[in-house]
Amino acid sequence: MSTLVWFRNDLRLHDHQPIDEALRAGKPIVPVYCFDPRQFGQTSFGFPKTGAYRAQFLLESVADLRRSLQALGSHLVVRVGKPEDIIPDLVKAHGVETVYWHEEVTSEERRVEQALEVRLGEMSCKTEVYWGATLYHPDNLPFEIARLPEVFTQFRKQVEQHSTIDMALPRPAKLPPMPPIEPGPLPTLADFGLEPPISYSRAVLSFAGGETAGRDRLNHYVWEADCLKTYKQTRNGMVGANYSAKLSAWLALGCLSPRQVYETVQDYESKRIRNDSTYWLIFELLWRDYFRFICAKHGDRVFYPSGLRGLQIDWKQDWTRFEAWRNGETGFPLVDANMRELARSGFMSNRGRQNVASFLTKNLGIDWRIGAEWFESLLIDHDVCSNYGNWNYTAGVGNDARGFRYFNIPKQAKDYDPDGLFVKHWLPELENIPAAKVHEPWKLQPVEQKRFGVTIGVDYPRPIVDLHKSVQANEKIYNAAREIR
Repeated sequence: MSTLVWFRNDLRLHDHQPIDEALRAGKPIVPVYCFDPRQFGQTSFGFPKTGAYRAQFLLESVADLRRSLQALGSHLVVRVGKPEDIIPDLVKAHGVETVYWHEEVTSEERRVEQALEVRLGEMSCKTEVYWGATLYHPDNLPFEIARLPEVFTQFRKQVEQHSTIDMALPRPAKLPPMPPIEPGPLPTLADFGLEPPISYSRAVLSFAGGETAGRDRLNHYVWEADCLKTYKQTRNGMVGANYSAKLSAWLALGCLSPRQVYETVQDYESKRIRNDSTYWLIFELLWRDYFRFICAKHGDRVFYPSGLRGLQIDWKQDWTRFEAWRNGETGFPLVDANMRELARSGFMSNRGRQNVASFLTKNLGIDWRIGAEWFESLLIDHDVCSNYGNWNYTAGVGNDARGFRYFNIPKQAKDYDPDGLFVKHWLPELENIPAAKVHEPWKLQPVEQKRFGVTIGVDYPRPIVDLHKSVQANEKIYNAAREIR
């Protein structure tokens, strides 16, 4: 008899309870990863569900996991197919007694788990399911998930005061040999109908998937570059590799455990410095926890157009303006530079995400779900709970939303890109415009356009909306909405 460990969004060997428990069982272990074709289909609005940047990062992460397992004396079985079909076949063929995995909380993932549990139950195969995606374990929270506070600050204060964080489980030193099973080849991007993503030198960081690269990034940011001590001051930057930790991609696929990040911060605080910045990285992990717990509490509501608040807003589906937003052709440099960065690297800063989401929903009045799905398709660090939770919040339909709040795009640009370095980095057609004028190029006189070598409306688009009037119009629509709880 043997056991089977099903890897999902937990592509690591450190702090991995299913592996730890399977080892304790003392039986041969069959590690498995399934590339589910449903994850490579289309979103409801017709985008590739997993775009090339995300898929490349995933493939690299699975390859790294396989190498790590081989180094410990095991292997990784890789299959393309539905887990609820693949895993029962392996169970039957290889006498598997128990299947271990980490649970998820959102609907698509839960449906797969439930279908698998039914199939395994029919085969009298046991299942052991664990929680492993958050810093705080639900059992350690000072309240039941059903009574989770609806405001983040209340959640944070109660958790920090009354909860404890479990220690990260150690990485196994050795694994038993895998039973004689054909491991199977790793698929390629072409197998999913995807072209290899183009590598742009302008990208902030070359993201390589896998636990090895994730641990290297954590070590580099915290210890080698020694950037943690200024994280709070620099985290709203947009240019360069180290203005923020950029651990989110590895956290999203579970290549890094949040508890390992926490313990690294603790180690740094004891050996170098403890300050607001070291705390703030943990603060961001708490936000990540909160969104996952909120999804566990509210289920599918996070995906409804009315959001967690149940606010029935008359959202537009204006595809002409959406295309301008998606392609970075709105005429507002801060928005356009961020959208082009996303399209050409699979990444965008947190500050950028807030601004472009605000512009789509509060200036264009476009259905926030379309933006969320576009992010889902492109973002290397896409995490379903954080992505949809943040879009709920920005659109004003989240549980913690504060009415019709929007970002003043020109002010944000001057505050966070005062020298125009970011917009010029991604919009080279504007590189000769002085910093004082580059964020509002539509105001350039014809003589200035000639002097700076750019013709507005030709080399760079005119604004697709009036910022002030569009906010006023969409605020009226928002205020007319009714709650449908």
